[in-house]
Amino acid sequence: MDVQDVDLNLLVVFEHLLRLRTVSGTAKALKVSQPAVSNALARLRRTFGDELFVRSAKGMLPTPFAQELAEPVAYALDALQSALNRKVSFDPLTSARSFQLAMSDIGEVHFIPKLMSVLRERAPKVSVGTVRNAAVDLAEEMSQGKIDLAVGHFPELTSEFFQRRLFRQRYVCMFRSGHALDKRTVRLKDFEQADHVVVTAAGTGHARVDEILAKRGVQRNIRLRVPHFVALADIVQSTDLVATVTEKFAQRSAASFGLKYIRHPVELPDIQINLFWHSRYHRDPASQWLRSLIFELFSE
Repeated sequence: MDVQDVDLNLLVVFEHLLRLRTVSGTAKALKVSQPAVSNALARLRRTFGDELFVRSAKGMLPTPFAQELAEPVAYALDALQSALNRKVSFDPLTSARSFQLAMSDIGEVHFIPKLMSVLRERAPKVSVGTVRNAAVDLAEEMSQGKIDLAVGHFPELTSEFFQRRLFRQRYVCMFRSGHALDKRTVRLKDFEQADHVVVTAAGTGHARVDEILAKRGVQRNIRLRVPHFVALADIVQSTDLVATVTEKFAQRSAASFGLKYIRHPVELPDIQINLFWHSRYHRDPASQWLRSLIFELFSE
């Protein structure tokens, strides 16, 4: 016999008959009619191939087989009842939860320092890990709860996912201080003649910029290609290479490395940065708390 062959409601009747030993008492406790209990008992007998209960002067007495079932049935129903009544909560002050966030290295530069600083005060035992979305099956990992949230530009995360916009930003042209392009405006001709460094970050929306420039016939003298943003500011600071980057990255690089940036000579669409989570965890208290915190810290 398989569990799927047994109606859970029948086990509830079984458990009450074991305790109360009367059909009338069971009917009253379950708020159903006596014929309904009798019908349930008949179905139980057919299911298990045993009388289960026999009438006596002391009420409905369980058979040996019913007594064998008594403990596991009571345990299973109690465990299920506890699970149904349990209120899942999340206390950031005491939780030692480890969250996994999918983001690019440019995302780490923008989000992680401020997030970790706030977590130190509000959730001192919580830890965070970051993963590259290009290195995993992001949708699958998020559906299984292996990755809690994704932060960035992920147009592939559509069905089954919720998303909330954090901010939009434009692309700018970044270079070292004193560069030939270091002036208020730059002509497209001067931009094309400059030496460029291009970030080929797989799995991000930034590759779309290169596609747009190519479609518009913009000819760049690309001297260097790198797979990530982590060393880009150092490279631009010590060379004459020009980079097309998001404005927030340029602002941070300007503050830390003394770099300059200007409005891009090519009209490029803004990029939207969103917070993503799988629908399975939409009401999960821990996920809700972290989502609210990230939105509080970074939404514009």
